[in-house]
Amino acid sequence: MEKTNALRALDKAQLHYRLYHYESDGEALDALSVANAIQQDPLKLYKTLIVRGSSKTHYVLIINAKDEIDLKKSAALLHEKSIALIPVNDLLPLTGYVRGGCSPIGMKKSFTTVFDQSVLDQDSLIVSAGRIGLQMEIDRKTLVEFVKGKIGEISQKG
Repeated sequence: MEKTNALRALDKAQLHYRLYHYESDGEALDALSVANAIQQDPLKLYKTLIVRGSSKTHYVLIINAKDEIDLKKSAALLHEKSIALIPVNDLLPLTGYVRGGCSPIGMKKSFTTVFDQSVLDQDSLIVSAGRIGLQMEIDRKTLVEFVKGKIGEISQKG
């Protein structure tokens, strides 16, 4: 298996993770479908979203598969007047990842990263490993520390 940027970064740091594979035709699945495909609890599965603030700064927001981003709460937490999801066409040039395969680890550059406070209910999180069809489970504290993440209230319960 070809390693992704995310997996190479974790291997270099000698951090432990567990991989999950699922069949894909190259099209992105929604997060709940991914949880079902890898037969894991959706409460452990988190999606990685990229937003841009009114200051033109980009941020990485990580929320549970069942939830939706709360743009107002997120903007307030990030001290932005407003934020919006970036266009899908901007994702690959900005992060190096495609929609459905965007990992919080191994992006082209570092961005301020915020995890929804629901991560505090989980010992480990499942996030994209950097490719559609590949997820990784990693200890929550390890992941948050590795990406220098913050934790805050950024989602609406789904």
